[in-house]
Amino acid sequence: MRQITNTILMVRPIAFRMNEQTAVNNYYQQELDDVKPKTVQSKAQQEFDAYVEKLRGIGVNVVVIQDTDEPDTPDSIFPNNWISFHQSGNVGVYPMFAENRRLERREDVFEVLEAQGFHIENVIDYTSAEEEDVFLEGTGSMALDRIHRKAYCALSPRADEALFIEFCEDFEYTPVVFTANQTVEGKRKAIYHTNVMMCLAETFAVICLECIDDKKERENVKKHLKDDGKELIIITEKQVENFAGNMLQVLGTNDEPYLVMSQSAYKTLTSTQIQTIEKHCKILYSDIETIETCGGGSARCMMAEVFLPKK
Repeated sequence: MRQITNTILMVRPIAFRMNEQTAVNNYYQQELDDVKPKTVQSKAQQEFDAYVEKLRGIGVNVVVIQDTDEPDTPDSIFPNNWISFHQSGNVGVYPMFAENRRLERREDVFEVLEAQGFHIENVIDYTSAEEEDVFLEGTGSMALDRIHRKAYCALSPRADEALFIEFCEDFEYTPVVFTANQTVEGKRKAIYHTNVMMCLAETFAVICLECIDDKKERENVKKHLKDDGKELIIITEKQVENFAGNMLQVLGTNDEPYLVMSQSAYKTLTSTQIQTIEKHCKILYSDIETIETCGGGSARCMMAEVFLPKK
């Protein structure tokens, strides 16, 4: 089993903007006042292209899928929420909270990967849960420890506990369930995705423990991570707001690991945190400010990891 991969699937946006349907519980999204939609889209594309170039520059195999004009999918740039690829050859397809995000699911993604020599064994499709208003948004809702077979899930309107347990049974993971909150206008509200407040790398974990209000839950999460030998890099809620939890470790040339994050995430880290990460691997960051501001997602959300076996 591997925790990190060299192949990443990314979707190049064509009509990127702030998605009004996801803003109801993604408190990181903001409207860019006085900026024309065309400008937002072209900036997002520039940020996307520069980010892909950086990833390819360190030897990551980036499979870029072009978004299409129809249907209207403002959040297509975040594919990790609707699909996940596993070493068994299995693929998970997930139910999405926002109706317009359901339109992001595309059959041709399978064809593109198969054309690149990847083998797909089974597609496990959870999307019928949408009919019951039950959601689980892929590796946004779940942080997977693929080696120790543990799945971490912060429950929210986009992460249903029963469906998460079902995923764990299907894909053979031990569930670690908790609630993570953030302060919004003086109230504690559920963080919409687990991958905003935690990142699981091979030998370490970046996590905001102060988001987990329940002491028992907090200690349980810590114990699981420490039992599996992960060094904990603790971030603050303020750092979470700058997407410091939304990182992903990838493999570059010669299987060299890198922790990938946005420029805003990098800037919010302390020198001690950076030194601790750099004991484990190199850091790669890219400026994706428009994508973060309007989309409310960051570097990790843009990457769907491909663990599929080769034919």
